[in-house]
Amino acid sequence: MELLEAIRTRRSVKQFDPNHEITDEELRFLFEHAALSPSSFNMQNWRFVAVRDKALKEKLKEASWGQAQVADASVCIVISGDLKAHEDCSRYLRNAPPEVREALEPMIKGFYDGHPDRIMQEACRSVGIVSMAIMLLAREMDYHSCPMIGFDPRKVSEIVGLDEDHPPLMMVVIGKALAPARPRMGLLSLEELVSIDRFGNHPLRGEIPED
Repeated sequence: MELLEAIRTRRSVKQFDPNHEITDEELRFLFEHAALSPSSFNMQNWRFVAVRDKALKEKLKEASWGQAQVADASVCIVISGDLKAHEDCSRYLRNAPPEVREALEPMIKGFYDGHPDRIMQEACRSVGIVSMAIMLLAREMDYHSCPMIGFDPRKVSEIVGLDEDHPPLMMVVIGKALAPARPRMGLLSLEELVSIDRFGNHPLRGEIPED
């Protein structure tokens, strides 16, 4: 599938085939490529819990206020942020030249140490970026997906064993669609979305095609 087609056909599907199973090989392909997503200082401050177990998915459904797609999808991926990623740079700078490591390590720690808001914001940015990669990869694999923030983070953490340094920031469910997504509810026009050179300057105009 071409990238443009994946972008245009990616939709938030809510009805999935509960009998379809996603394989280890498919998950490996998905995560190997999603992990190539960019992150600040290469911190890769995302962690994934791919839940396929039906009983656990039912518990996650309960923690998501009964949303059926959590249990019916082939996999529910809980994506957490790593709030201590900045503390051990050696893992993700191990292949950098020595002079680069020496420059970046104090820079990273100085930028994040003592700034919990900055750490959380960075985790949210990174999780958002990798979540989009996961959803586009799912379309490449002829799956559909649905990103979700409608869940109780405390209960989700308990169900999948996350600690306080790895809060769940997003869930993405992936599976075979039983029904298409609802029609788009309305896309903003280019002049509403895009400014050129200065906020409020809108020379680009036109509606965005909805399908």
